[in-house]
Amino acid sequence: MLSLQHPWVLLALPMVPLALWWARQGRARIQVASLSEVELGWSLRGMLAWLPMALKGVGLLLLIGALARPQRTRQETVVESEGLDILLAIDTSETMDARDLSTQRTRMDLARETSMAFVEGRPHDRIGLVVFGEEAFTQVPLTMDHQALLQILGQVQIGLAGGRATAIGHAIAVAGRHLADLDAESKILILVTDGKNTVRTPPEPLVAAEAAATLGVRIYTIGVGAPSKRASGIVGMLGGRTPDGIDEPMLRRIAQGSGGRFYRAARAEDLTEIFAEIDTLETTTAELTQFVHRKELAHWPLGAALAFLALELLLSSTWLRRLP
Repeated sequence: MLSLQHPWVLLALPMVPLALWWARQGRARIQVASLSEVELGWSLRGMLAWLPMALKGVGLLLLIGALARPQRTRQETVVESEGLDILLAIDTSETMDARDLSTQRTRMDLARETSMAFVEGRPHDRIGLVVFGEEAFTQVPLTMDHQALLQILGQVQIGLAGGRATAIGHAIAVAGRHLADLDAESKILILVTDGKNTVRTPPEPLVAAEAAATLGVRIYTIGVGAPSKRASGIVGMLGGRTPDGIDEPMLRRIAQGSGGRFYRAARAEDLTEIFAEIDTLETTTAELTQFVHRKELAHWPLGAALAFLALELLLSSTWLRRLP
């Protein structure tokens, strides 16, 4: 990009036309009794009489531009040390296809969009992706290649890991194993789900969470889904409510036991606010060094200015000289 080292010099630009006007007013004149005594006719020199003044004006403008020291700058950011290690664990079970968050988009759509925005806001952290449903697996290992991560994250769909169950315990165990061998100051797991653990095979979610916490993994759990509503019919008349699919007590214990937090996203806006709060709580520890490369360009307008002024001096002293 182009920049000026001394932009305040440009304040002198309005003085150029004033100086030219002053020079024109101070020019010597020959007085004649009548214009009839002066022979008027067409000539090339007469038509180009304005040229020296124009050349002087352009030269002065370019000279001021050169004094402002135009430069081409290029910024380079070098990551001396990487930031946090963050794994996103997203539920891909069939219930994530519900549209109950005051919007026409599904829970999956909202989880995917807010996760992508979170990744874009953490350019110096290593981030990976775990998906879980009937099973759990690492879709994207921890990486600094966020463009590739965003491309894969945008393709996460219902049923990717099986849609008929929710293996929360397996998701935490997979994430824990992936983070265990890393020598990072802070290891983060953000788990997004709308249900409860429905897979009977071990590990249990609380057991997996305890093991992950022992390895230094801090877990943030996000329950996605509108709260339970009053049931219809006789059950509703008796004060009954429709069942809530989110195991909030379990998700809360998972988060608290690892030093994280539990969040409930009952509206579309809640998910955006939750990820923004996590982004604030988990500040990156990356060390950056920024280099600014400057290439001086002042010699170009300076050379042009000298050329214009030299040509003006030559013409005004020879062929386009106004007075003997």
